[in-house]
Amino acid sequence: MDRPDLELVLAVRRHGSLVTAARALKVAPSVVTKRLAALEARLGTRLFQRTTRRVSPTADGDTLCERAQELLRAFESAEAELRERQAEPSGPVRLAATFGFGRMWLGPALASFQSLYPKVNVQVQLTEQLPDLTVEGMDGAIWLWNAPAQRAGEWTERRLANNQRVLVASPAYLRRRGVPRSLDELSQHNCLVVRENGSGAELRFDHWRLQRTGAREWTHTPVRGPLSSNSGELVRDWCLAGHGIMLRSLWDVAPLLARGELVRVLDEWSMPDADVHWIAPYRAQVPRRVRLLVDFLAEHFKEEPWRRHDAPAPLSEKAAPPGSRRKR
Repeated sequence: MDRPDLELVLAVRRHGSLVTAARALKVAPSVVTKRLAALEARLGTRLFQRTTRRVSPTADGDTLCERAQELLRAFESAEAELRERQAEPSGPVRLAATFGFGRMWLGPALASFQSLYPKVNVQVQLTEQLPDLTVEGMDGAIWLWNAPAQRAGEWTERRLANNQRVLVASPAYLRRRGVPRSLDELSQHNCLVVRENGSGAELRFDHWRLQRTGAREWTHTPVRGPLSSNSGELVRDWCLAGHGIMLRSLWDVAPLLARGELVRVLDEWSMPDADVHWIAPYRAQVPRRVRLLVDFLAEHFKEEPWRRHDAPAPLSEKAAPPGSRRKR
């Protein structure tokens, strides 16, 4: 059975008439009649019941038509992929990403990708709340935690990089207040809290959910302090200025740790569920330009570039005019 046979049975079922099917296939009705009879003889089963008014599929005919649809879609997908491989990737890629990671790490990576594929138009929406990617017509998002729970098959997800949130403070703060030796001692310190937008009422901002290295259990640790904000950059600035201890993603503070401007405390504890993910609505056929971008980002971030000692400073620090950085 070849492709014309598949197209024949689908045309007959769709139109319910050999004459109309022949017109759609642009052949004579006698050709459809002969080809259908030859196919039924070869398969040893009747595919359609014929009456003077209607041609309708039998149970075997329905089964064959369903398989024919799948096979023809596979043919079309393979042809489209081959055509796409022969052409230079082009067209738009629409993404969402969080502000901090998007500005500091994703933006430079996307610029490098676009220079490799000049005909690809990359559009990025920075946001602190994951949009409805399907409704917004977006190809995907680079997000710092897992996608919201959805029904099976609605999302595709790929981890691009490991990341964790760690406890840090400035050397000046630790000299003044001392270094905590256990989670219980955090209650005696000023803890700087990020009140993340759209996190849901179930999240306790006055509790940090931490996990000891190598352990499976989580510990909910109550924290307190006079300063909190929905801006992670502002909380980081408070921490740098010596106002307390914060829980912050390693991608944001690793350069500061490497330069000694911040110090990890209780370094056997962290929040390890902040990996960098690609998430997207499920699509049977993903454009090649999107696949190339996801592969590029996975390769770019797999070594966690923020761990390099030459990693860039946070943008709010780099943008400060000469002589304006606070003394610490």
